[in-house]
Amino acid sequence: MSRPSEAKPSPSRRTVLATGTALGGTLVSGGLPAAPASASAAAAPELSPSDPWRTVLDDADLVWQRMPTTWYEGPFLGNGFLGSGIYAEPGGGQEDGTFTAVRFNVQHSEVQDHRPEFGSLFGLARLPIGHFTLEPVGRITGLDWRLRLRDAELTGTLTTDRGTLTIRALVHTSRSVLVVEVTPSEGERGFRWVFHPADAISPRAAFKPLPDGYRGNPPAEVGEEDGVSTSVQPLLSGGQHVTAWRERRAGASRTLYVHVAYSYPQNTALRRAVRAIRAVSGMPYSRLASTHHDWWHAYYRKSFLSLPDARIQRFYWIQLYKTASAARRDAPVMATCGPWLEPTPWPNTWWNLNAQLEYWLIHGSNHLELDAVTRSLSEFRENLSKEVAAPYNADSMGIPRTTDPQLINGAASSLMGYGVGIPGQNPPTPEVGNLTWALHNVWLSYRHTMDESILRDILFPLLRKAINYYLHFLEPGPDGKLHLPATFSPEYGDDSRDCNYDLMLLTWGCRTLLESAELLGIDDELAPRWREVLAKRVPYPTDANGFMIGADVPFAKSHRHYSHLLAVYPLYEVTGRTADERALIERSLAHWVGFEGALQGYTFTGAASMSALLGKGEDALGYLGELMSRFIQPNTMYKESGPVIETPLSAAQSLHDMVCQSWGGAIRVFPALPAAWADLTVHDFRTEGAFLLSAVRKGGVTRWVRLTSEAGADCVVRHGIAGAVDVRDGWGRRLRYSDVGGGAVRIALAKGQSALITAKGDRPDLTVAPVRPNEAAPRWGLPAA
Repeated sequence: MSRPSEAKPSPSRRTVLATGTALGGTLVSGGLPAAPASASAAAAPELSPSDPWRTVLDDADLVWQRMPTTWYEGPFLGNGFLGSGIYAEPGGGQEDGTFTAVRFNVQHSEVQDHRPEFGSLFGLARLPIGHFTLEPVGRITGLDWRLRLRDAELTGTLTTDRGTLTIRALVHTSRSVLVVEVTPSEGERGFRWVFHPADAISPRAAFKPLPDGYRGNPPAEVGEEDGVSTSVQPLLSGGQHVTAWRERRAGASRTLYVHVAYSYPQNTALRRAVRAIRAVSGMPYSRLASTHHDWWHAYYRKSFLSLPDARIQRFYWIQLYKTASAARRDAPVMATCGPWLEPTPWPNTWWNLNAQLEYWLIHGSNHLELDAVTRSLSEFRENLSKEVAAPYNADSMGIPRTTDPQLINGAASSLMGYGVGIPGQNPPTPEVGNLTWALHNVWLSYRHTMDESILRDILFPLLRKAINYYLHFLEPGPDGKLHLPATFSPEYGDDSRDCNYDLMLLTWGCRTLLESAELLGIDDELAPRWREVLAKRVPYPTDANGFMIGADVPFAKSHRHYSHLLAVYPLYEVTGRTADERALIERSLAHWVGFEGALQGYTFTGAASMSALLGKGEDALGYLGELMSRFIQPNTMYKESGPVIETPLSAAQSLHDMVCQSWGGAIRVFPALPAAWADLTVHDFRTEGAFLLSAVRKGGVTRWVRLTSEAGADCVVRHGIAGAVDVRDGWGRRLRYSDVGGGAVRIALAKGQSALITAKGDRPDLTVAPVRPNEAAPRWGLPAA
């Protein structure tokens, strides 16, 4: 995403540009990391004084000095489509700690079963492809690997009892090819690659009984086509997926090139896969790596965050790497395990929490180029109508609990009773509100870009039909309030009238439709009904413990999901504006996390973000600490029965919520930092209103805040600077502003204009640089014990 060029820095700053790179009038510098305290901590990264991204990314590299034996431990590569998880071949280890082979998984986010009667109904859509084994001559006795985050590349060596294998591997960002270069020593020149096709049956079969009538697809056909090795997998639904590969020698090195193509219902994947391998296999590894590196270097530079907790800072940058490895705008919406399909009960896309959480971090980190949710909901909107039963599908839309990642199997689920529930029927499951919640992500994409086409062409028409579905069932009660019949709160297990999950989404939806209609100049015939809902809907059911599941169901057991708390987060409908409202949030949050037993990782990311809303930085950090110690795996992945990736990604959003919030028409800078984070740097953080925020905190004091407007709008900034302030533009000239109280100012900025806020009379150093960690911390991966 491009940004307008900003005014030149003031002359007083130009004298220091020789030691750094100026971005938007702000000096960007590398800075010095603290030295590690022990051998288990990371070594100090190579200093690059003019490049803070290189400093933090080199420091965040994952390292392996022990063999990973599961997906949760090993390196992972991807580009939103093709994914590879790397670890020891199962069954090849010995008690002495040696191994016979290394597995390179080959999976693809588009490869799915197009039998809608089984796929999206039962969460069976994703299909496994297979894996390569790298088989040395000798037994593997050791390894030294590094996943170089900045380059999105795995490098290192395998040591065997016969020699060494030096490895470089990447999944090319645009050519969608897995490339592995291996340079063997003399004793390992006879190593080999072997491809193992997977059985084309849903990986959910290992966890759940398969539905009656389900049968696996026929075996893959391994052969050769035009000098390229192929594995052709025919599909019972029609079409095929094909893995194609070729190995090339150059001196002592051998390079493996792998591509996956998928076609439905035509059988065109074979031709495409072979053509792709023939085109790319003539290129040396270094040439492919160069263009791959260029993309990733530009990707990271869209934003910057550094904080003094080394372990969490590294975790954050790994999540940015993970997101761009798993997501692209033109790729399918992330399934629960991203492109890295493994044995799992969740091989589909889930819409009652997972998909929403997976994409939240793209907004603040300034990576809207990864937004597949907005594109997919728009592209496949006709199927959203098919997911609700007649006669409601004439003017309503919905999305069931689970779909295939590409949202193209639309009709069968509702026809067979597994689509969107009908409120008041027994049972109404799956949930009614999932589409409305997914459209909140679309709203965030609009608000963070102010791209009116998103609002006009996607959000408004789709949200109008999602809310229409609710309007069919709202009924007045004896109390004169509008009530919902029984619906289902995700995962709690009981249907309830006036279910908070649905009431909260209905409220947000009606409010957003009215705001959108006003912005678009639309005089909608349903506007009076939306206003009536806001004026007359029953209050959210509460009791002495806080928010209930619904009018019939108290919150009375351990529950991982915050479906009953959406009005607090992420909708920001209930924010603690009054003492009573704040007490209600605090009581509800404490009661929710007070039940041990069913709590999972995203319980703690949600609790961290709600604590950040309340300004409780210590509590937010405590919840993230619980997440890290109890749930996050060595490579920062996460599991609930099987691989799922939404929780680590949502933890990055929890960090965003501690560093900056921009709901309710105000930008809040450093709203919930713990005392230990006395120093912090953020640069080009994207906020609602399409502003890019940069700010620096030193010694527990916010030194300066800069905002650049991409859309041209007023903004209210809670800057956190004590006392009187100066507000200047990019040339150092004073800007008009109004003090609105509470440490906030209102500024009107034209498109492309910047405002720098400092303490009155202060002229702080505007360098954006990494901050020193408070203490050393081990790297992610599997460092030496």
